[in-house]
Amino acid sequence: MKPLTQNLKNKAETEKLFVPYIMAGAQGLDKLAEEIVMLAEQGAAAIELGVPFSDPVADGPTIQAAGLRAFAQQVTLKKLIATLHEIHSEVPLILMGYSNSFFHYGIKELVHDLQGTAVQGLIIPDLPYEHRNLVTPDLGEMALLTLVSLTSPTERIEELTAEAEGFIYAVTVNGITGTDQNFRQDLMEHLAKVKSASKIPVLAGFGISTSEQVKNFQQVCDGVVIGSKIVRSLEEQGTAETGKLVAEIFQ
Repeated sequence: MKPLTQNLKNKAETEKLFVPYIMAGAQGLDKLAEEIVMLAEQGAAAIELGVPFSDPVADGPTIQAAGLRAFAQQVTLKKLIATLHEIHSEVPLILMGYSNSFFHYGIKELVHDLQGTAVQGLIIPDLPYEHRNLVTPDLGEMALLTLVSLTSPTERIEELTAEAEGFIYAVTVNGITGTDQNFRQDLMEHLAKVKSASKIPVLAGFGISTSEQVKNFQQVCDGVVIGSKIVRSLEEQGTAETGKLVAEIFQ
C-alpha cells in the first residue's frame, strides 16, 4: 500500500479527515510555507496544492482568479517544485493540476524531481480513468487519486474504487468548484453508495464552505475537501485570519 493511502486510512480510523486545497503561489511562493504550516496546525490530513493552468476546466471563478494571480507572480511547476524542496511539511502534500502541465513536464521527470519533498500524490481531473496507464507506470510510491462524479452508476463506482489510491474524491456537484452550491436531494444516498464500495477513505468535495455542510457530509463520508472558501480567504484576509476561519468551520 502506498504511503499516502496508508496514512489516510490510519487517520480515518480515529477521526474525520479535512483536506484543504490552495492555489500554490497565489500569494507568492514565499508565502507557501506559512500557508502549509497554518493548514497543518488546523488539522489537515493532507493538503492539495493547485498547479496554475491557463484553462482549468473543473475550477470555478475563485480558483481561476487565484491561478491568474499565481501566473502574475511567474509561478511555474518547476519553481513550485524547487520551493517544495525548501519546505518541511508535517502532512502529506498532493499536487492537483491538469494533464497538460504534468505531461509537458514529463511524468518520470516530475516524480524524480519531487523526491525529497512532502508530495505523495497527484490529482489530474482531466485525465480519464481509462488513460491512467499513461501516468501510473512511472509513479512509484506516488498515489494517483480518483474522482467519482455524481453521474457515475453503481458499476462505474465499483470500477473506479477497485484499485483507487490515497482517498476517493467524491464530487458533490455537477459542474465547477465553488461555494454556495445547491446540492442534489439524493446526494447523501450517492455518497453512501461510494463509501460502501470503497476500501479507502471517501472525501466529499466541490462547493463545501460551511460548518453545517461539513457536519452533514461527515455523516456519510470520511471527511471533506474545501478549496474555494480557503482560497478566497487567503486572498482577502491572509494566513492568520484564514486559520481562524478554518477553525470555525470545523468547530
